[in-house]
Amino acid sequence: MTEQEYQQQRLAVLAEAELDTLAVRAGQRRGPEGEHSEPIFTTSSYVFGSAAQAAARFAGDEPGNVYSRYTNPTVRTFEERIAALEGAEMGVATASGMAAILSTCMALLKRGDHIVCSRSVFGTTTVLLNKYLGKLGVSTTFVAPTDIEAWRAAVQPQTKMLLLETPSNPLAEIVDITALAELAKTSGSWLVVDNCFCTPALQKPLALGADIVVHSATKFLDGQGRCVGGAVVGRRAEMNEVLGFIRSCGPSMSPFNAWVFLKGLETLRLRMNAHSSNALALATWLEAQPGVERVFYSGLESHPQHALAKAQQSAFGGVLAFKVKGDKAAAWRFIDATRLVSITANLGDAKTTIVHPATTTHGRLTQEERDQAGISDNLIRVAVGLEDIADLQKDMQRGLDAL
Repeated sequence: MTEQEYQQQRLAVLAEAELDTLAVRAGQRRGPEGEHSEPIFTTSSYVFGSAAQAAARFAGDEPGNVYSRYTNPTVRTFEERIAALEGAEMGVATASGMAAILSTCMALLKRGDHIVCSRSVFGTTTVLLNKYLGKLGVSTTFVAPTDIEAWRAAVQPQTKMLLLETPSNPLAEIVDITALAELAKTSGSWLVVDNCFCTPALQKPLALGADIVVHSATKFLDGQGRCVGGAVVGRRAEMNEVLGFIRSCGPSMSPFNAWVFLKGLETLRLRMNAHSSNALALATWLEAQPGVERVFYSGLESHPQHALAKAQQSAFGGVLAFKVKGDKAAAWRFIDATRLVSITANLGDAKTTIVHPATTTHGRLTQEERDQAGISDNLIRVAVGLEDIADLQKDMQRGLDAL
């Protein structure tokens, strides 16, 4: 059997494989050394056999590597693996999650186009849309994420994109992907879903009708807070446009980071289930504490979109938020009294992190924008890690005692 025949048979087997198998095996092609783990191709360029081959590669007439800004075997393996996990035709890796959103918008939108976006998105996403895409002539209308009629009313003739996170950051609002997919189809728009909080281990937006999924690979795809990166997946036609933007403008993923993300994907479902279990236990415990005003986590039956979350997710993820009784000073006292968890804005780490959104992740928003997004001064976000739940509860109790 030739190597080509072997690879064809292997691809046929993977085409029928389940998520956990794809997370370990998809995209891998063994080289002449027979390596079992994916190699890191730390090269900026590639040598061609002739001037004619170089010309053909640069023109796209012959497949193969050209320059690591947009063709690298390690990065390509990650792209193919995340695409397989999301059920997409093609994936494109980027330098960060924000680069994924930027590249998608820059590749697909033009001056005069309009975006309808959930007002409950990462603060930097709001800045990107308002400050930078706005001055390029792309306008954005922000709407309440759970109000489908508000989305419908915001659509204009020039609307080309509906953009959202679900669950939202940090209030865990759940957006009805299927309903918005129908709206996107009837309005001739792309539905772009940030699947960072759930990952394909818990939620498949494309299967629910979305057109494009974006990721901050920095978060749960990595799983240990080691590297920064992003990804965009979807149909080949749109993804080729995104790749064209990457080729020309350069927000590329490094081969080393791609290799780290590949290692993270191998344990994705195991970790996401463990994060979800810990987060539900902690959210349930916090909800019963007298110093807590309200807990935001879609796994709680008290959550207004709990039924929808159960319908479109297999579990509820590892991120929760809660309001302490008091003001910003009370929230800061809570955070400062913890001793186990890490005070940092990153999430998706094996280590639990805690942050005050109003002065960090959403600190660049205006007060009005924070009010509209529900980011109050007494709100705290916790990205629940993989520590023992009893130890996490003890650390949260230290915070409560400081109130």
